[in-house]
Amino acid sequence: MNFVFISPHFPQNYWNFCERLHRNGARVLGVGDAPYDSLREELKASLTEYYRVDDLEDYDQVLRAVGYFTHRYGKIDWIESNNEYWMELDARLRTDFNVTTGLKSDEIERYKSKSRMKEYYKKAGVPTARWALVTDKAAALAFIRNTGWPVVIKPDKGVGAGDTWKIENEARLDEFFADRKDIPYILEEFVDGEIVTFDGVSGPDAKPLCAMSHVTPGSIMDMVNEGKPLWYYVDKTISPALQKAGEAVLAAFEARSRFFHLEFFRLLRDQEGLGKKGDIVGLEVNMRPAGGFTVDMMDFAAGMDLYQIWADMVCYGKAEHPCPRPSSYCVCASRRDGVRYLHSHQEIWEKYGKVMKLGSRLPPVLAECMGDQMYIACLADRRAMERFHQFVHALRPEIK
Repeated sequence: MNFVFISPHFPQNYWNFCERLHRNGARVLGVGDAPYDSLREELKASLTEYYRVDDLEDYDQVLRAVGYFTHRYGKIDWIESNNEYWMELDARLRTDFNVTTGLKSDEIERYKSKSRMKEYYKKAGVPTARWALVTDKAAALAFIRNTGWPVVIKPDKGVGAGDTWKIENEARLDEFFADRKDIPYILEEFVDGEIVTFDGVSGPDAKPLCAMSHVTPGSIMDMVNEGKPLWYYVDKTISPALQKAGEAVLAAFEARSRFFHLEFFRLLRDQEGLGKKGDIVGLEVNMRPAGGFTVDMMDFAAGMDLYQIWADMVCYGKAEHPCPRPSSYCVCASRRDGVRYLHSHQEIWEKYGKVMKLGSRLPPVLAECMGDQMYIACLADRRAMERFHQFVHALRPEIK
């Protein structure tokens, strides 16, 4: 099997995908913009060959790289980055090289456009917030007369929660229209819910080979846009309602043979037109692994290897390794430079070192959204998990 992996060096944990493919006997061919000497040794050992380009945004350079691999090794079987940012690049390459394992250019829109996603949620029988594509202030106010304040505005095509606005009054709406980029935006009614996910790997039938869920208490918008403390955790269980919704959405999108990261709201109160407290409401789909170190967190929580399960799916069309249920809560809490925290890095490790799985600085491109320093630990119960994040995020009394 010839597998072309786009940007195998970033994010930093993606070398694991290449290593597991190599372990399964695949020929792994890397295309990236980092110098070969800067690649970690585990990645170098997993790649049959690496083709460096000056800029992954330059399609002609990437096209030549894949053309070179085709000439040298024969027909390409897979092209994948597992990265939402490069999803359209992956699809364009598959189209040009007639690679049938994955989305082509004419299929990508339903996974990139938040407005197009609504059609598939409806097909799956999963409710979503009312919405409209933003054109001008008058149209926005007409929509808000039906939904009331607040509302949420975000790019119709975008990655993560960046450039997402919670609009609570007309003055804030004016501020948005003064600062907006020249791109399509989608306007949605505000949903009072915590974000729960359905994450994993699907097989050739668009059914999950392995699935778990993580929960983000609080507002991701506030964490990203206002620098509020970020924390989330891999749950021990998936509720029957979330499992049903997740499987229905996978089927509606025909999400075959790939990672999936499906986001839902779990309502914190009854909301007219959406459901009762605790009901599941669709947010958006991402056909790639959950961000940051979430794949590692799922592995830590369940004592498994989701990277290997994905590689088994690629090479064999099924899972050859087990996907057990999590035995602990795996929690991530991150901190930002310049904030006067009560407890030092050393104190965190002294208190939680025995349950800590990972503590790492994040690169600048991720730090803007997720924080500069993150800590990941596995804990047996919810109360211990909450005490962990409270200890990490506690501020000095004088700045509370």
